[in-house]
Amino acid sequence: MDNTMKDTTRERTPETLSFTSDKGAARSTWIAGAIVTVLVLWMGSGFVIPSEPDAAPELRTEVQPVAVAVEGSIAESVTQFFLAEGQAVPDRDTAVRAEISGQISEVLVAKGADVVAGDVIARFDLAQRQADLDRARAEVARTERDFNNAETLLARGTATVDRVASARAAFASAEAQLAAANEALRSTVLTVPFDGRLETLTINEGEFVQPGTEVARIVDNTPLTVTIQIPQQSLSRIEVGQAAQVEFITGDVLPGVVTFVGTNAATDTRTFLAEVEVDNADGRVPAGISAQVRIPTGDVSAHFLSPAILSLGTDGTLGIKTVGDANKVVFTPVEIVRAQTDGIWVTGLPNSADVITVGQGYVNDGEVVSPQQNVAEQSQ
Repeated sequence: MDNTMKDTTRERTPETLSFTSDKGAARSTWIAGAIVTVLVLWMGSGFVIPSEPDAAPELRTEVQPVAVAVEGSIAESVTQFFLAEGQAVPDRDTAVRAEISGQISEVLVAKGADVVAGDVIARFDLAQRQADLDRARAEVARTERDFNNAETLLARGTATVDRVASARAAFASAEAQLAAANEALRSTVLTVPFDGRLETLTINEGEFVQPGTEVARIVDNTPLTVTIQIPQQSLSRIEVGQAAQVEFITGDVLPGVVTFVGTNAATDTRTFLAEVEVDNADGRVPAGISAQVRIPTGDVSAHFLSPAILSLGTDGTLGIKTVGDANKVVFTPVEIVRAQTDGIWVTGLPNSADVITVGQGYVNDGEVVSPQQNVAEQSQ
């Protein structure tokens, strides 16, 4: 019984497991250690064994020139014009004023009528003026008799020299009053001073007016005078007698001629007044409207180009880029002498030039380019 229990107890006692004697376990341990060692060496290889630097990139030793489109241009003779905005004014514009006081008895014309010199505009009532004339005539007759009597008495020795002188002065005064009465009578008729148009009429029949009152205004716009202002830098290009072309805001285009150029500049604008006379025989163009004046000032050699190819220099100068010797870009300052709806005329370029029309914004003065002729030019 006891032996049996001891055997049972011995069988139930646990035993500690050990793998040291297991060959497979030892092999796994060595493999894991080797892997860890390899990983550590690989991760540290960048510090222990530095990699060789990458080879330097191969530099381009030659830069290809920029391709630009060019078009040959030949200078042509073009007429320069001086342009100015102006205003048409009548050749004559005069107010008709009353010279005497009195009542208007009749008005013989209507406002807006075309009149000629000498036409009667209106008449004053004559009653008072005729009475003044009759009194003046009577006074002249009386003073003349007194003067003659004084001279006769002086010749007989019964009158003095002073009496004769007094009679002579009274006679002269009466004659002056008669002349004034005659003039006042003539002034009762208001007439047109020159051919033109009755622009205003401010009187009516029965109206009483005072001396100096404006009763009408006569305007003569045949010919018209167009006034313009000339800048001081252009004054030397304009002179009396030059032909001009005037385009009015109404659409009428008429030839003209420069009739006046001022010699004293306006203090506020530094411009000079000039006048261009335009024949307006039929009076179709009214006075007071705006007009543009074109005065040819001579011919100049210029190139006709598109305004899109204009460039600005480093200092803000307006110019054109062309291709010169050795295909180098040349920036040439230019001046616009005439502008049209389809292009501009410029001076400053040589007589013949290869103008850069496409790509001028990507190249600079002195840079070598690869010029390509325009397709339109090649097709020619």
